[in-house]
Amino acid sequence: MNISTRIPKPAKAPEKRIVRQRDVIDRRKLSEEIEALIAKDGISKARPKILLLLQEALANGRAEISRRLIEKPSAGHDAAAAQSFLIDQLVRIIHDLAVGHQYPVNNPSSSERIAVLAVGGYGRGEMAPHSDVDIAFLTPYKRTGWTEQAIEAMLYWLWDLGLKVGQSSRSIDEMVRMANEDLSIRTALLESRYIWGDTELYEEAKVRFYSDVVAGTDRTFVSEKLAERDARHVRMGDSRYVVEPNVKEGKGGLRDLQTLYWIGKYIHRVASAEELVDVGLLTADEFKRFRKAANFLWAVRCHMHDMTGRAEDRLTFDLQPSVAERMRFADRPGKSAVERFMQYYFLNAKVVGNLTGVFLAHLDETHNAGVRRFIPNITRRPKKLKGFTLDRGRLALPSEDFFEEDPVRLIEIFQLADIHGLEIHPLAMRSARRDAKLITNKVRRNKRANALFLDILCSPRDPELVLRWMNEASIIGRFIPDFGRVVAQMQFDMYHHYTVDEHSIRAIGLLARIGSGELEEDHPNSTETINKLKNRRVLFVATLLHDIAKGRGGDHSVLGAEVAMKLCPRLGLKPYETELVAWLVRHHLLMSAMAFKRDLSDFKTIQDFVSQVKSIERLRLLTVLTVVDIRAVGPGVWNSWKRQLLTDLFEAAQEMLLLGHKQRGRKERIAAKKGALREALDISDERFEMLADRLTDPYWIAEPDDVIAHNAQLMLSAGEAGNEHSLTISTVAYPERGATLVTIFASDHAGLFYRIAGGIHVAGGNIIDARIHTTRDGMALDNFLVQDQHGQPFAEERQLERLKKAVEDALANRSKLATKLEARPLAHSRAGAFTIVPNAMVDNDASNRFTVLEVTARDRPALLNALAHALFESKVTVHSAHIATYGERAVDTFYVTDLLGGKIEGKVRISNLKKNLVNAASQGYDEKTAA
Repeated sequence: MNISTRIPKPAKAPEKRIVRQRDVIDRRKLSEEIEALIAKDGISKARPKILLLLQEALANGRAEISRRLIEKPSAGHDAAAAQSFLIDQLVRIIHDLAVGHQYPVNNPSSSERIAVLAVGGYGRGEMAPHSDVDIAFLTPYKRTGWTEQAIEAMLYWLWDLGLKVGQSSRSIDEMVRMANEDLSIRTALLESRYIWGDTELYEEAKVRFYSDVVAGTDRTFVSEKLAERDARHVRMGDSRYVVEPNVKEGKGGLRDLQTLYWIGKYIHRVASAEELVDVGLLTADEFKRFRKAANFLWAVRCHMHDMTGRAEDRLTFDLQPSVAERMRFADRPGKSAVERFMQYYFLNAKVVGNLTGVFLAHLDETHNAGVRRFIPNITRRPKKLKGFTLDRGRLALPSEDFFEEDPVRLIEIFQLADIHGLEIHPLAMRSARRDAKLITNKVRRNKRANALFLDILCSPRDPELVLRWMNEASIIGRFIPDFGRVVAQMQFDMYHHYTVDEHSIRAIGLLARIGSGELEEDHPNSTETINKLKNRRVLFVATLLHDIAKGRGGDHSVLGAEVAMKLCPRLGLKPYETELVAWLVRHHLLMSAMAFKRDLSDFKTIQDFVSQVKSIERLRLLTVLTVVDIRAVGPGVWNSWKRQLLTDLFEAAQEMLLLGHKQRGRKERIAAKKGALREALDISDERFEMLADRLTDPYWIAEPDDVIAHNAQLMLSAGEAGNEHSLTISTVAYPERGATLVTIFASDHAGLFYRIAGGIHVAGGNIIDARIHTTRDGMALDNFLVQDQHGQPFAEERQLERLKKAVEDALANRSKLATKLEARPLAHSRAGAFTIVPNAMVDNDASNRFTVLEVTARDRPALLNALAHALFESKVTVHSAHIATYGERAVDTFYVTDLLGGKIEGKVRISNLKKNLVNAASQGYDEKTAA
């Protein structure tokens, strides 16, 4: 066979795809101006003036492309082609300058030839405003002195223009050898496009590439590109629903579409994505979706480059509102413009995922090796299953109209896949996506369909995987339209890492893994609790529905409970189960709010929580739901401190529910803790009594046994060292709580708390909990739980020493605390992208002894220190502080009294206190704060 018949036709050049080319750049006019300068001054003297002309042409071209993009904000392909066209014209002018004027050769030899090729995305004719300019310089043989000089001259022009150039300079033989050795080089050359120079050289190189590199390596290339894709997905976060996606490299991004094109071109020698239809890899409708998704993603990428003035491919929080505004998304009731924009982004990313599955299905039939992603774990299987056929261990359809004959099969195929551990054939998935519209109200009301769906949802096997398949095929959204409203919906904050549907499906997966005992080490209490449940399916349904009403413009917990009351009977749940699911959805945030924002040593906290929970079964269900909800938010959100707080609340609530009025009273609890301390200390009875008498009843109630023992040792050591009434600081790792315990034993005085908080922050620590005590003889005994910026404890000796020294300096006024605090960076540098109006709430009913203050504000450096100083200025005594952060949002809770130990009362006093706290949360750190 003649190799030329297997070489693809040239792709359509960028200039063929744009209108009014000379408005972008007029190469003929620019070349004439350059020739005039050279004729007048000579190339050497004219170079600075020529460079100014080229820089002006580049700037004007970019400005014109930007103007067009703003005018037509969704025209991604046009913007990408125009940018490529602009660079083409500049490269051609630069080539002529180098070869024709700087290093002219009157009678060039066969070796004195250069072909300039665009490779990679530039070769494809698609560039964002600040994309790399990837160029290959081809020579017939090894480089000569002339070719090196000419290529170097061209590169200097490009660099002087401020372009980031990715370049290679190779002979044809070197090109062939390198392409055979390196997949990335082979891929770049696959999309090579002639720009300027010797055309014969380019044609020869193209023939050699397809005959000596591509021929016979189809299967290897496909398997390597798919492996490369998988590795890239893992690197970028293996979900297309991460809330700060990489538009170029992320899952569901441009690179995934490009991978499909590369594979199609390598195997079928297509010249453009349109020809994927001609070779049967995509249908005409699928290509339209391919084109539409690519156009949108290119538009987003071009806007990002244009706005930032750099090659920015990550759609970060601070860019999302601006891109949404540029692309003319508007607010709607319950959903902001940025949330609507991001939902549309994720829907396009989902389209990319669907097309990938379809594409690979076709390849699987013809280029099986290296493409099959799944090997069934059971070798012998029946050839038919409930009417479905099995194709190499995968569920397939016997005919194209199989779903149309009975739309319930759209649910059944996934239930069979779950029960038998089968993969669904990609062509069957393609049909399911196509026929999802057959799920009408009649199917939704079908008892068998609902029973099948419930089986999948509550599966003890791998419901997460099967539900994700169903979601990819749009089946869940069609079967449960309320769920369809949250598909691809993101929340514009730094706390939630995934879209609502992805978060809910991940939570279901965690439930199944906890139920199987797989996560017992991470979640011992939840593993034990889930096995005691009387009704697991209530928990699975509640987990699926807990966020189903987000984006509706009201309290999603209340609205979600209403959805549950209507949906659960349809799914086949009994009336008492329906009420239980609705209660769980309504209160799914209750336990975390109590655990993280309230003092669990306060009897009233437990009492209030139990008054809402009312039963052991509800407590167990809510506990497990809370755990999977938090953990499914994203990596790094769950930690041992949260586990400990939830376990403490669960155990205290369980004791109150089981024992009621028979539970241990305050006196019994204090006596038990004193007894535990007596056993832990090797001192005389007289000395123990003196120590115990110094500690107040609230101290014994508030602190756990191990902290009490640690505090007692510190007090005893201070007395033995003669430092009983001077400053003593201890910093120790506290792995049980996932934090570092910082204890300060010192003479009590006003302002101690805010200075300690400032010192801890200067050392790079975040306070997550604080308990402030005063002994009967006037000593402060304060315990702080501290984590580093990554939510981990300080554990190394030098870290602990730095923490101790920072607190010492802050208390001793050795340095300007304000200056040091201002120098500390914010842990979330992108928090400025979010608007959070500070708010202070005063609650005199949440505790019998204390006034509870809750301040919500944007997280920033030394926020706790500023709030603590505001409390000091307001003549308020802090007894405990509980700090929770949700991405960019901080919620700091304080249990306080007035200076006489009473609650904060009186409208004027409360109003002034709230005003002081809001001012402290609103403003930057004031130098006077740490005077």
